[in-house]
Order: sequence, then C-alpha cells, then structure tokens
Amino acid sequence: MSVNEEVRAVAEALLTASTSSQQPTPQFQHSLSSQPGRYATEDLVTGMRRDGHMSVVRRFFCLFVTFDLLFTILMWLIIILLNGDDIISALSKQVVHYNIHTSLFDIVMSATCRFTFLLLFYGLLYIRHWWVIALTTAGTCAFLICKVFVYSWTSANQPVFQVLLVLITFVLSWGEAWFLDFRVLPQELQALEYLQALSSYPESERAPLLRNYLQGLQRVDDYTESIGNFYSPMDSPQSSDDEGESRRFSGRTRTSQEVKYKREGQEVLEVSWKILNSQDWKLEKKTESGDSIYSKQMPRMGKVLKLVGIVDLPPHILLGEVFHKIENLPKWNPTILEARIVEVIDDHTDISYQVAKEAGGGIVSSRDFVILRYWGMKEDCYVSAGVSVKHPEVPPVKHYVRGENGPTCWVMRPIPNDDNRCMFQWLLNVNLKGWLPNYVVESALTQTMIDYMKYKSYLL
Repeated sequence: MSVNEEVRAVAEALLTASTSSQQPTPQFQHSLSSQPGRYATEDLVTGMRRDGHMSVVRRFFCLFVTFDLLFTILMWLIIILLNGDDIISALSKQVVHYNIHTSLFDIVMSATCRFTFLLLFYGLLYIRHWWVIALTTAGTCAFLICKVFVYSWTSANQPVFQVLLVLITFVLSWGEAWFLDFRVLPQELQALEYLQALSSYPESERAPLLRNYLQGLQRVDDYTESIGNFYSPMDSPQSSDDEGESRRFSGRTRTSQEVKYKREGQEVLEVSWKILNSQDWKLEKKTESGDSIYSKQMPRMGKVLKLVGIVDLPPHILLGEVFHKIENLPKWNPTILEARIVEVIDDHTDISYQVAKEAGGGIVSSRDFVILRYWGMKEDCYVSAGVSVKHPEVPPVKHYVRGENGPTCWVMRPIPNDDNRCMFQWLLNVNLKGWLPNYVVESALTQTMIDYMKYKSYLL
C-alpha cells in the first residue's frame, strides 16, 4: 500500500517548514533507517502542522471545547426559560441576583473557564502537555460535586433538566480530557518524531522514505498496524527455481507502480522477519503432532500469532507449491474457496487474490483478500511476506467482507542434516473488518493455523 500523493505532499511541506530543535531518539532514527517508518497515514497527517498552522486533530479538539461552551449556554437558556419568565427576568434572577442554591449560571461560568484556559494554552500557546486539561477537569468535577450538595433541587420546577445539565457538563469535561490525552498528544508526538528523524537524512534519502508506508514504526516491537483477526493462508512463500521463467521480466522496464510494489514487498519482509524473531512470545497451544502456537501483544497492533511446526518437504519444494501453484491451493486446503494471481511484478513479487471460507462454525463469514507477496532469503531461510493492498482489478464485492493483512510472513527453515523436511514458521497478523468478539476470532484463527498444518500433509 503506497502512500498517496496528498499524504506525501503534506509530509514534504511539513518537513520543510519544521523548525523544532528537539532531536529524535537514537532508537527511532535507527528504526527509520533500517525499515523506514510505517505510520498510520490518517494519524500522521492529522497530527502534522502544515505551514505553521494548527494540526487537524488539535483543531478538532478546539472545536470540541467550543461546542462544550455553546451547548452548555444553550441548555442553560432553555432551562431558565422553562420556568415561565421572560428572558430579561430570567437573566436577572440567574445572573444579577445570583445565588448558588438556586442559580445554574455558575455551571455556565465553569464551561467558560474551561473554554478560556484550554484555548489559551492548547490553541494559542500550543503547549504539548496534559497538566492544563488535568486541572480544568479536576476543577470541574470538584465544583459539580459541591454543586450537587448545595443546590436546592426541591425548588426547581423541572429538576430533570437541571440534572441533565450537571451530568452533561461532567461528561463533556472528561471527554475533552480523554480526547487530548489519547488522540491529540500521541498523534502530534508521532508526527513530530517522524519528521525529526526524516530531517536527519540527506535530501537524496528523504524521497524514498516519504514514499514508504506512513504507518508507524517506532521500533520493530512497536510496529503499528491495525489488527484484526482472520487469516487466509494465501500469504504464501513465493518462489521456485524450477518455475521462475514465466515470471521473469528482464526484457522490459518495470513501471513506477511495479517498482513501488517491489520496494514495499521488501520492506514488509524485513518488518515481519524481525517481529517473528523478536522476544517474549507466549505459548498458547501445543498440538499432538508437535506444532506450537504462540501469541504476543504488540503496541497499537494487538495480538499477533506465530505457529512453529515441521513439514515433511524440503524448503524450496514447499515454497514452490504454495506460491507458484497458487491456483491449486483450494484443491488441498478446504479453507480456501478461490485463489489466483492478479498481477505478476517479477519472479519474487506478485499480487494475489484469495477468498477464505467461513470459520468459527459460520460465525466468521467469508473474507476475501488482495495481497502483495514478496519472497527472499534470510539466514538461509526462505521467507515469504505479505501485506494487503488495493488493486483496480479486484475492487471489493458485496458477497465478501474485504479483510486486511498486516505484515505477515511464512518462513521455511532448513533442518540440519535433514534435506527432506523443514521447520515451518507462520506470523499471523490480519484485520477482520467486522464486529466480532475477540475470543471468537482468536479461536477461529488458532483453529485455522492448526488445520493448515494438517492440510499440508496432502502435498506429500
């Protein structure tokens, strides 16, 4: 999935305009150089300041604060007019002859104070710290609790509306705190770190970095990609020395889009390989045949799975079966309804389409996937990596939910002194794109991996 032109223009403009003196961390610079960042496109763009202007996410926060004030004023006016007085008399009672026991004007003033402080510090002064929102939220909560005890509820003609005003004020103040702390500050920090790390590279190296996914990678263990939980085993290794002639393109020049696909495939291989070989995997299940399934919680990615088992085929033979003979996949793997090649880039790279059968006893409906696949060698292992992409020849269809694969890979590792078998490793990271309980999805994924190892025996 290449970065669109709009995102690239924003990133380049902001990189040029950036004047911050803060330096990125060495770890972040190293990760950007080893496999250039994969920030979530939407998060990166909304967290950026363009031409010195306020970021999109911060502007939304300021609008939310403004809405808080206007909504509070509007509801207060409705409440005081429901008492039957004209507007002048009602304002006189509530404001001029203010009494904490009978007037709700102090709630309007608390909203005004929040509006003033938050827009002053976060809109005008543009600070990047949570202490101001913490003070305004704590102050509002303390005031509302006191107000509940001292207000004369029995004297109110319509107490339900007064209660609603207090509750809505409480919810809005906490909503502002949540949005700032969980959306505004993290997205702006992410964008700032990316631009600072990017600015440390020579101009000749920036363009390739900007063309990559803008999908957040701070370290390999922090690889950020939306998670889901369904896998269609088509992200298969792709290479066979015996069948490569039909996939070679030495006689023509590849298009710019094909070059991008090739580069992205290489990046996905590097990222998935490092995730697969990272530490702190937890054993989830071990089958009677000796296959093991592990899990790991990744920041902003969620739960990813890893399968390790032995297959009674040499690595290169297994690679050829699952990649070059992809159309035969439904014949030996009943979890696949359809499998075909959409576009061949070269003998290491292609784009495939597959439809996975429903899983979990029908709870998880069929998914289809459009996958960019790339294979290469790492430490004498055959590694096939895949990631979902969009392709004009296979738009979404009504019959299936279009799933998304994050960085996934299959590794066929030679076994010393055994040329007829290989160790098979599978990194599973997909987005289900549906509203399903996690335990249902995880159960379906685990069973899919177990079944897949069983079906591989049909290749023997």
